[in-house]
Amino acid sequence: MAHTHNSKNSFIRILSHKRYASPAMVFLIMNVLFGTWAIYIPTIKNKLQIDEAAIGLAVFFMALGTLTMLFLAPYIIKKWGAGRATAFGGLAMILCFAGPFMAQTYLMLCMGLYLVGVATGFTDIAMNTLVTEIEKEDRIHIMSTNHGFFSLGGMISAGIGTFFLPYVNVPLYHMLVVIGICLVIHLFLVKNYFHIRSDIVEKPGFDLKQFRPLVLLGIIGFFVMASEGAIVDWSALYLEKVSLAPEAFIGFGYTAFSFMMALGRFLGDTISQKYGSRNIILLGSFLGALGFLCVLLEFTALAIFGFGLVGLGLSAIVPELFRLGGKTKGVDSAKGISFVAGSGFVGFLLGPVFLGFLARASSLKLSFTALFLFTVISLLAGFRIKK
Repeated sequence: MAHTHNSKNSFIRILSHKRYASPAMVFLIMNVLFGTWAIYIPTIKNKLQIDEAAIGLAVFFMALGTLTMLFLAPYIIKKWGAGRATAFGGLAMILCFAGPFMAQTYLMLCMGLYLVGVATGFTDIAMNTLVTEIEKEDRIHIMSTNHGFFSLGGMISAGIGTFFLPYVNVPLYHMLVVIGICLVIHLFLVKNYFHIRSDIVEKPGFDLKQFRPLVLLGIIGFFVMASEGAIVDWSALYLEKVSLAPEAFIGFGYTAFSFMMALGRFLGDTISQKYGSRNIILLGSFLGALGFLCVLLEFTALAIFGFGLVGLGLSAIVPELFRLGGKTKGVDSAKGISFVAGSGFVGFLLGPVFLGFLARASSLKLSFTALFLFTVISLLAGFRIKK
């Protein structure tokens, strides 16, 4: 790996250069939209008069939309080029988020979320392919920081949303304002990466040997993203029910997790250059497991510290998986990234559902014990990754 102009911190590099800042904004926008949707789930649930199980099924349609794109996205990205795919995908994604808010019936909600899944699934693969291409062309590390902007987007939407929540009578109006702002930013920045294409890998055919390293990355991606999704959905409940935290502290688990995750991702590229992807995956899984142990001890303060530790540990793993997936020898970068993104995203959406079943069948504590095992499996899989 050549170290050209690597003295700059990747966060500063992204902020000071349009070529790098523009893809990062797509990451940010995606999670601003997701975060705004998440805040209004209870409101939409009441509007359509449906229960948790029905909302769970509706979100499953989102996962289904993402899965549809797993197989189609690499071909479209190959045809259009990573830059164009990110531009059009981002546009479709921003517009699609109005759908669930406009739904008048449960069927419309499911269809709206399916389209959101298709658009976000496609954009997810396109933007990660785009960043991989820029990394290869410019010989720099910016993947982790881009994922940091994704985390930042979630914090922005949750922060602003929670502040405005009491004053919003019609959630659709709030979403339309968010969509409008995102649209202007997106369209303004598209020209900076529109021309970037993915390098085409000529393949003699499908070779399972090349696919083997991807399977490991996929397994780690699945378990890490399942843990991430679970903390988004279950951390507040755990603090309330298991560690019996006072009400004011219930949201702190997710806050600590998000903050440390963003921090870890902004530092990740610098550490990755120094120590390599494999070491980051190993250290991250170890910190994640340690964090879940702290959470399982049930003391509120220790549990909140544990959630923060999990956020720090998991933060840099997924960007490294994308980086490795996009650079696997003999595998087209869009295909490699699609595989990693897919297995991770499925984990992110299905993990919380699986843990919900465990919690209902036994206890929340068992669910979090499963998460601890997830990180241990990732750690063991990490040892199998070749240097």
